[in-house]
Amino acid sequence: MAEEFTLRRIAVPAFGPSAIWSIGAGAVLPVVALSARDLGAPVGLAALFVGLATLSEFAAAIPAGVVVERIGERRALVLAGVADAAACLLALLAPSLWVLGLAVVLTGPSGAVFLLARQSYLTGAAPVHLRARAMSTLGGVTRIGLFLGPLVGAPVVAHWGPRSAFAIAVVAGLLAAALAAWSSDLGPRGSGPTTAQDRVPVREVVRRHRRVLLTVGLGVLGIGLARSARVVVVPLWAEHVGLTAAQTSLVFAAAAFVEVVLFWPAGTVMDRHGRVWVAVPVAVLVGLGLVVLPLTTTLVGVAVVTLLMGVGNGLGSGIVMTLGADAAPRAGRAPFLGVWRLLSLVGHNGASVVVGAVAAVASIGTASVVVGVLALAGGGWLWRWLPEHDPRRLAGPPGTGAGE
Repeated sequence: MAEEFTLRRIAVPAFGPSAIWSIGAGAVLPVVALSARDLGAPVGLAALFVGLATLSEFAAAIPAGVVVERIGERRALVLAGVADAAACLLALLAPSLWVLGLAVVLTGPSGAVFLLARQSYLTGAAPVHLRARAMSTLGGVTRIGLFLGPLVGAPVVAHWGPRSAFAIAVVAGLLAAALAAWSSDLGPRGSGPTTAQDRVPVREVVRRHRRVLLTVGLGVLGIGLARSARVVVVPLWAEHVGLTAAQTSLVFAAAAFVEVVLFWPAGTVMDRHGRVWVAVPVAVLVGLGLVVLPLTTTLVGVAVVTLLMGVGNGLGSGIVMTLGADAAPRAGRAPFLGVWRLLSLVGHNGASVVVGAVAAVASIGTASVVVGVLALAGGGWLWRWLPEHDPRRLAGPPGTGAGE
């Protein structure tokens, strides 16, 4: 059953909608600010538009888990795909900055519901000894889609302008919804809508599982901080040492390629040797890279350090989702995963705040070192707490999950 699960039974329904949806998301990401500029926004205001979807996803993380629990995973995917397509259509046709801003804000909740529905399904459907590979594959196909999105969008944008990329996201959202509607939930553990008596309030979910949230959950926050900080720090340091924007883009492209090819080995290591053997190297490699980056002064030096962090980030493909799946209870699974997603987003969104605050009073090099030290401390924290929550120790026979 395990091999059938991974190779045939869920490949299309589990990963297909995510791959399609992420192509649309990848096409849109580079053009949000340009679309705002196209409608007359000054540079500063246009930059703020980029963060609108992230902020709305942050606010929607826990409500998204409640929605998934109430209507079921497949219906949630269909709803999210259609809602995302509608929001992107609104952005495509937006006559003003206010309408464009509203459209971008609406993509956050739809993205949150989509991601949580996929994670919740895989958490229940994947046998515990194959769970990490399932989650890392989900993370991998999403990264591939985000990588392909700008390539698909480039000729469209070149011909019709920046907002035309939203048309790709409209098509992607509808196709993802259609594929989710066509695919039945496979496996005995995929969940449909819950009844009122089966639902667990979010507050109760947090109370019951506060120990894992305050231990492994804090480690997840640290991983999010480290992984996002590199995206902020590397371009600023590259500019500081005199690299051109084109050189910086090539460095990021090389790192992105490394990240894509590592998602399957990462899942395999987690399943065979334990989560700690991936989670800790992610924190250590990214942390070391951030600490060492201020010592670089050339293109080669920046590239080598960025690739080192790319290896760490690639090994971390699916790590946050895997740790959340390990800790998730059977009752209240989707709300718990919403809280878990919120912790990850706190780290993700906090990176720019930490970097900006330290750089304002010191320098970008100091900010890189500070965040790197925090990442290394996070690695030590995970080394301490993850073995206690190892699903191979807590789970019973294959197919049962820790925390259920």
